[in-house]
Amino acid sequence: MAFRNLETLESWLAEYRAQGKPLADSARVMVQDGDGGANTGLVAFRLGHAPTGVFIQPATQDAIGWVATMEPREESLVLDAAGLLELSAELAAVSELCAFLEARSQAYQGTDVA
Repeated sequence: MAFRNLETLESWLAEYRAQGKPLADSARVMVQDGDGGANTGLVAFRLGHAPTGVFIQPATQDAIGWVATMEPREESLVLDAAGLLELSAELAAVSELCAFLEARSQAYQGTDVA
């Protein structure tokens, strides 16, 4: 099962940061209430070049794959070439973190308690 509690996600994020990954400090673990009030954990990534929230989590409770969800925006975002390049670096970091969490989840042998 892809469910991971807050403590497990915190340890994985600390491991990711220890690897010196670009923009790793833009990610944090948030409490997400699951079924019956279970603490399922959720990883949020702060984009510096777009006021859009990005959340990384398993695609479904039982999924092996992880996905990134971007919140909808009400206003248009206009960026020049340099801004687009910086945003693309942030999105690449989100992608790398998502892949890291998916790999850690696939290799995880423990049982998380909510």
